[in-house]
Parts: sequence; C-alpha cells; structure tokens
Amino acid sequence: MTETADGHTGAGGAAPLPGPRGEPDPHGLGVSVLPTDSYAKAQGTFPYAADLWAEGLLWAAVHRSPYPHARIVSIDTAEAAKMPGVLAVITHEDVPGDSAHGRRIADQPAFARDVVRYFGEPIAAVAADHPDTARLAAAAIAVEYEVQEAVTDPEKAFEAEPLHPDGNLLRHIPLRYGDPEATGDVVVEGLYRIGRQDPAPIGAEAALAVPRPDGGVEIYTASTDPHTDRDLAAACFGLPPEQVKIVVTGVPGSMGDREDAALQIPLGLLAMRTGCPVKIALTREESFLGHAHRHPTLLRYRHHADSAGNLVKVEAQILLDGGAYADTSSDALAAAVSFACGPYVVPHAVIDGWVVRTNNPPSGHVRGEGALQVCAAYEGQMDKLAERLGLDPVEVRRRNAMATGDLLPTGQTVTCPAPVAELLTAVHEAPLPPLPKDAPEDDWLLPGGPEGAGDPSAVRRGVGYALGMVHMLGAEGTDEVSTATVKVSGPVATVMCAAVESGQGFDTLARQIVQETLGIDEVHVASVDTDQPPSGASGRGRHTWVSGGAVERAAKMVRTQLLQPLAAKFGMSTELLTISEGKITSYDGVLSTTVAEALEGKELWATAQCRPHPTEPLDEWGQGDAFVGLAFAAVRAVVDVDIELGSVRVVEVALAQDVGAVLNPRQLRARLEAGITQGIGTALTEHLRVAKGVVRHADFTAYALPTALDAPDIRIVKLVEERDVVAPFGAKAASSAPVVTTPSAVAAAVRAATGRPVNRMPIRPQAAVSSS
Repeated sequence: MTETADGHTGAGGAAPLPGPRGEPDPHGLGVSVLPTDSYAKAQGTFPYAADLWAEGLLWAAVHRSPYPHARIVSIDTAEAAKMPGVLAVITHEDVPGDSAHGRRIADQPAFARDVVRYFGEPIAAVAADHPDTARLAAAAIAVEYEVQEAVTDPEKAFEAEPLHPDGNLLRHIPLRYGDPEATGDVVVEGLYRIGRQDPAPIGAEAALAVPRPDGGVEIYTASTDPHTDRDLAAACFGLPPEQVKIVVTGVPGSMGDREDAALQIPLGLLAMRTGCPVKIALTREESFLGHAHRHPTLLRYRHHADSAGNLVKVEAQILLDGGAYADTSSDALAAAVSFACGPYVVPHAVIDGWVVRTNNPPSGHVRGEGALQVCAAYEGQMDKLAERLGLDPVEVRRRNAMATGDLLPTGQTVTCPAPVAELLTAVHEAPLPPLPKDAPEDDWLLPGGPEGAGDPSAVRRGVGYALGMVHMLGAEGTDEVSTATVKVSGPVATVMCAAVESGQGFDTLARQIVQETLGIDEVHVASVDTDQPPSGASGRGRHTWVSGGAVERAAKMVRTQLLQPLAAKFGMSTELLTISEGKITSYDGVLSTTVAEALEGKELWATAQCRPHPTEPLDEWGQGDAFVGLAFAAVRAVVDVDIELGSVRVVEVALAQDVGAVLNPRQLRARLEAGITQGIGTALTEHLRVAKGVVRHADFTAYALPTALDAPDIRIVKLVEERDVVAPFGAKAASSAPVVTTPSAVAAAVRAATGRPVNRMPIRPQAAVSSS
C-alpha cells in the first residue's frame, strides 16, 4: 500500500486512468501519462525475446565450467557433434575475431581457452534442432581439467598468484582531501560487509540470432546498451560493426546490465556457422551464472568528530570483490571512494579503495553500485557517533548535512540542488505508524508471518534514519551523448531514439515531451536497433537527462519549422507564438489556429543531440570534477524485530527525495516504490550464496526476493522540486537513491530495536537477536 503526504492511500496519488466514457488520456509533462504497453504487459501479450520464433529455428545451449578455477587440459566435442539433431559445436577455436571482450578492459574470453576463472564460465556452445537436444549435447562435451586452488577471499587476492595476465588488482584509488593528520575529540570505528546481490530480473535472459545475406548477423535481445554490445560482438566475430545489428526486444526487468556480449557472441557465431536462426532461453540457474552481480564489499571506517558532533575527518578502506573479470568494476570503485563520506560536510578525508580479481562470479553494474555499499558503512558510523556523543541520530546528521556549494572529498563543488537537511527534516517530522496490536487476527503483522513470532512480547520496534546520495549519468570523462529524431506527418509524430525502454519510462517521457512541445496527441516511439545513432546505456537517469534532452531539442526544432510560416505571414517572430492544448495562438490574439490545421499536408522532421558538460577522471589523489550531477534521499524505516528469533518485519518506509522536477507523478512513484522494495531485499533477504567460488542454490527458492507480503507501507512524504538548471526539464535520477539509502535505514532501525551493531547486509537473524 502507498500513502501520500496528506495521508491518502491509493495508486501513488496519480491521476486516474481514462474513464469508461473514453475521455482522452492526459498528456504533456507533469501529468500521469499511461505507458502505451501497460495493457499488453498486464494481459501477458507483450512480446519478449523468449517469445520470438523464426522459420528453421535452432536452439542453443552453453557448456559451463563446474569449477571456479582450473586449467583446461583438453576439450572433446566429438560425442556432442555426432548426436542426432546437433548442427554445430563451437569453442574458442571457432572465434574468428578478438578472443576476449569487456566494457572497460577486454579481459573476458568469449570461451575459456586454457583456464577457467569462475564457476559457470562458458567453454563451448551447441546448436541443435530442439532445446532438449542442445542441452544434452552441451552436457556431452568432455572437458579434462586440472583443478587449481580458487582465490575467493578478496583480501588474499593481493598476495595470491595472478589469476589473469594483467594481475589481480583492477584499480586502486587513494583519495586525500584536507589534512591527513587531523584528529577529532571523538573517534568511532567500524567494520562492515555487504553481500553479493543479484539483479534477479523477473524474465531470464533470452535472444535470437538470424544470419544475414551479407555474412553478418542480426541479434534480437533485451540489451540495455545495444551499440556497445554490437561493437563488442562484432570485434569477436571479426566483422565491421555495420554487419552486426542488435534489435532490442521487450526488457523483462532490468536492475543492471541485461543480455550482453557474453550471451550474444556464442549465439551469433552459431547462427553464422549454421546459416540458420538460433535461439537461446536461459534457465533461472543459467541466468544467475550468466550475468554480473553487485560487488561484495569489505569496508573499514574511522570517523573523527569534535565534542559537538561536527565531523572532522573520515578514514576508510574499501575493498570490492570484482570477481573473475573487470566489467564495470572501475566505475563502481570510483563511486564508492567518491561518496565514502556520504552527503555530509567533511573537512578532511583519507580514503583508499581497491577492486580486485578473484575466482568468484563476476561483479558489474547493478543499480546504485558503489554508492550503496559505502552508504551502509557511513550511516552505521553516524549512528555510532550519535550514541557515543549522546545525541539523537537525526541531530548528528543534521549538523553535518551537505548543501549546495559544499565540496565533495574529491574537491568537486556541489553545484546542483542539495536539500539534504530539508529531506531529513521531512522524514523525521512525518507521523510514525501506530504500534502493533496483540489481537490474534493481527498475528500476520508480526515478524515471520502467521505464528512466526515465538512470543509477541519478544517483538521490539525500532526506528532508523539514513541519508544517501548517487551520481547521475556516467563519470570520469565518459562522453555522454544521445541523438534523437522527431518526425511529424499530419497529426502523428514519431520519435526515433536508441534509448532503451527498460522499465524506467523513457518511451512515455518521449511521448510527453513531444506532446508538450508540439501539441500533438498521437505520438509513437519507434523500436530500438543499432541502425539508429547511439544513445548510450540505460541507468543512472541518463535517458531522462540526455536522451530526453535530445528529444526535446529535436521537437523544438520541428516546432520552429511549424511556426515560422505562420509567424512570417503575420510579421512576428516565432517566440511570440505559443502552442497549448492543441492550439497555436499569438501573444495579441490576432493569430489563432489549431496544430492539426497548421500541420495539414506537411511532413516535418529534425534530428538533435544532447551532450551534458564534460567530466574528468579522478587524479592520482582522488581529486577531480568526476560527476555531472548528484541526487539525494532521506529514508526513515520502522521495523518490528523478534529479539528471540531474529526475524524482522519492515512496517513502514518514509521517503523524502530531491527529484528536480516531477515529469510523470504515477511513473515517478512507481520508480520510488520499486527502489525502496529492492533496498529492503538488499537489507534483509537477497544474498547469492557462493561457497569457495561455487554458486549454491541458484534459484528463487534460496535467493529470496521481497514479495508483496514483505513490502511495507510506503510513504512519500516529500518530493523537493528544485530544478537542476543544467539538466533538461530540471529532473534528476529517481530510483537509484532509494535503492542506496533504504538498506541503511533498515539496518539503523534494527540497531535501534535490538541494541546490536548490525554491520552486515543482508542482516542475519543472529544479528537481530537482542543483546539484552
């Protein structure tokens, strides 16, 4: 259930759906426009890659390593190749181009050649006429191994034998800010551990590859970064990029990167080898093994403060487990080190961050990477500091809250709106939920569900607070650019932009922008493929900012084309004409016509780009203007804890966030609620179990996602609409901030209920058992 700031419950306080009389949908920016695919998704008719079919279709399966670290002595594919129905078996010997790929460093083999470095690493792939045949053939591939000792402890990776020719250290960032010798009157220390969270998309990965007459291949898949995936795949195929086309299908859930080159490369090779369409649909276990996870992290912190509770210095050592290959680990480390002090004013900082290779599953982009891990640590430290000083946890945060004009420990000035204290005050002043009742019919509200609590008298309530921050777009010099084309033919407009609709609502936003700018009701968004100019990866609010900005600029260019003839006819500039509610009017009322009349018989189009201001890499001491923009959130969590059994129930989460501008109220609320729920999973249930490098129980029975019964009442108590002047529309990233902040608030609430330190996530039952 959701609740608005005024106490009303319902679907996020959003505008109602169109009524039965067929009233038109609301349109334009600032209103709750319904996504065009809502009904198809609700009815189960929306097409995903797993639904695709082609004449002469073959099925693919992948043979994966059963060991986290081993040398490959031999690969025998003879038995698999002679099975009836098998048309192709490929290994590293069949990769005609680059043998390895990677988003930042090309260190991950398309197929393992001499050594396997993690459990589940691809070694070979099979194409057959039936999915069962393909799986049986993949299982029939005989690989002889010499098992090696796996390096699974990231602390031991520094001294271990190199797992890769490039060594085990992927990146080290030493950040020095202010006086490293500064000390405070009060010092608190803490050790924190964050577990391995999986993106856990509801729809497992799937793709279809179709060979082209020119010797290339088209791949239909739910890529969230199609142009990068195309370039990586083409390099391994030994083809120019124009001979490889990625067509983006429906995205069935995306909390990080989805189908990437590791899936597309084997599939494309099989399609080109057989000359037939080839499809793969991963099982849930294969999905867990086939994509990157959140970086498990070890954090050591020491906070210095004066006797009044003002922070003096933060010291931190942050160690990220990057798994077997680099992926986007460098980006995650940059965020972790840069935000290690949180949204607080800290005069001095000594931060060291490392990310290392191990024989654990690869880590990569998962929503809020880097920022989530350090938030758990610095907020735990703020609670410790409050306890040591005898201050209220809210007060110690308020005294140190960051504001616009303050400096990050990287030396970058916070130029965007940063209403941190305002957000904290909003959640603190929001009414608390009522205490639970002891009536039998309310037993299900207790931790653990029906009869879950051994004794209702053992249940304690806790209230915890957390502040969090995330960066928007890419960082450290990433060239963030997007291109969009807007075409108008009569009363219909079409938007062409390679920004992938991954659930964040870009397609709806693009429609709203064109509706607002041109006054056209019927707006279509074209499907995405790599024949279009690149628009970059989904994530960190980049498509709202960069791709939305490109759409706006293109729409405004079309608007000028539309208005110029009318303005010239009446001897005025286009700036004196306005478009509103489908009508064009002049400032003096002399001109008044409809958009439909002005567009009659015309075809207009324009292409535009949006590129935000550049950033720079962090220097040798962790200094530099590395980020385009920042977003902040404050969360209050209320929990009930059975202090005998250690079971935890999140009763309510209250959120205040600076969103810049609300472009679609219903869509925004859905993103915030989803982020909070994902954060609760991080705090309490979600942990991919890996024992000595081997993934255990890779299914949704053991990997516990929050369900509707776990979701608390969510109260959006305040949305601060202070526009970021450098962002199109002034809007900020929405869902990452609650993902980052909610786990820390839940941990703080459990600390308050139990008196226990709570320094691991997810929170184990034994950590929630009261020490009293």
